[in-house]
Formats: sequence, structure tokens, C-alpha cells
Amino acid sequence: MPRNVKRHTLTAVLVIGAVAMVFPFVWSVITSVSSGAGLTSSPSLIPENPTLDAYRTLFSSTNFARVVANSVGIAVIVTVAQVSTSALAAYAFTRLRFPGRSVMFAVYLATMMIPMQVLIVPLFVEMRALGLVDTYAGVIVPSIASAFGVFLLRQAMAVVPRDFDEAATLDGAGHLRIFRSVVLPLIKPALATFAIFSFMSSWNSFLWPLIILRSDEFKTLPVALAQLQGQFTTQWDVMMAGSVISIIPMLLIYIVAQKQVVQGVAGSGLK
Repeated sequence: MPRNVKRHTLTAVLVIGAVAMVFPFVWSVITSVSSGAGLTSSPSLIPENPTLDAYRTLFSSTNFARVVANSVGIAVIVTVAQVSTSALAAYAFTRLRFPGRSVMFAVYLATMMIPMQVLIVPLFVEMRALGLVDTYAGVIVPSIASAFGVFLLRQAMAVVPRDFDEAATLDGAGHLRIFRSVVLPLIKPALATFAIFSFMSSWNSFLWPLIILRSDEFKTLPVALAQLQGQFTTQWDVMMAGSVISIIPMLLIYIVAQKQVVQGVAGSGLK
């Protein structure tokens, strides 16, 4: 096959794939600005009378501003906690020598194979014993550590030459200063990548917040969006308005940090 034909074919395939992935988001935006839109209405990519009534209804009839604030606050706290704990653990696994280090790391990684559904009951019992049911802490505490984060950052730290550590040690630096001033600046792409993954995971988390949170004042976006769907009738324009609001932060974060994500994934050896 000629090179030009192959290149054009690959480009066409990529364009078709991109359109297929972007179309659901575009359809959500169109539905959110179409008054009285529904899944059974005639499909139209250009709404006749676009309106923002669905967004006004969303914020006026529900406490959606509080829901968005809950999701943002929880996601930011979880992201900071996971990046901090994962970076410290990764440094310990790559730079400190202690008995059973490899075994401990293997066991820690094995927890990634345990589905969240298996942990729901013991986690809920534990949170109830601690008095954290229906609290922000009940959502945050089980998520302060991440085995995936430790693996990702460990892979990034493993390629940092130890000569830098030895040079810093000769200058009188301890482990804390080496970690803060030498290692962390060299793995910024990996840190940015994991921060984005962590934020997205917390932002989109549904099952655990649904179980641990009871009051409307503590609910997060995925739970609130699920409750917009009625048993018999659903205002799809309002529901799609909420979906668009939940998607926009993720889209903006990825656009801004796209370069760091690519560098972090490539530098850590993930595929």
C-alpha cells in the first residue's frame, strides 16, 4: 500500500474515532440548551430555540451550587492527600533500604486487583464504628492512599540517577531535603499525571459517596445527577445540563495539563 494512502487511511480512522468520542458530549450540550428535550424527540444538531432555562432550573430547583462545591472540595483534598502519601511511599520504596521492601511493595500492588465492591461492606462498618457516616471525612479517609499512585511515582523516581542523591548528601542534605529539593522537581510530569488521574477518579466517584452519604448537603455531583432521573418522567434537558457542568472541569484540566500527562505516562513506562 502506498505511503500516502496509508497515511490518509489512518487519518480518516482517527477522525472517525474522534468524532465518535466527542459526539456524546456535543449531544449533551445540545440537549441541555433545547427546551423540553428528551431521548424520544427528533434528533437535531441545531436546536431551534436554544435556551439556558435548563441550567436556571438546575440551580434554582436544587441545591446544585452546594453539590458542585462538595465535589470540588472533596476532589481537591483527596488529590492532595493521594499525591502526598504516594510520593512519600514511592520515595521510601526507591531510596530506602529496609527488610521486606520488595514483598511489601508486591503486596501493596496486589490490592489494586481487589474490586471496590468487595471492600464496600467492611469499609462501611469501619466508618460507622468511627462515626464518619454521612460526613465529608467518611468520603475522604478511605481515599487518602493510592496503590496506583505509588506504582506510578515509584516508576518515575526509579529513573532519577542516585548520583544526585549522593551529591546532595555530601552537601549535608537529609532524606527530607533530597525528597523535596532533588527528586520531586525531576518527576513533575509524573506528579501532574497522577494528580489529574486522582482528581478525575474522585470527581467521578459514585458508589462510595452513594453509600456513605445520606444528607443532601453532603452529596457529590455523580450522586446528585443520578437523583435527577425520575422513576416515570425525567427532564433530560436539566439532567444533561448537570452532565455538561460535571464534564467541563475535567475537560479544562486535561487541556491545560495535556503535555504533562503525555510526559508523565511516557516517563513512567506506562502504556
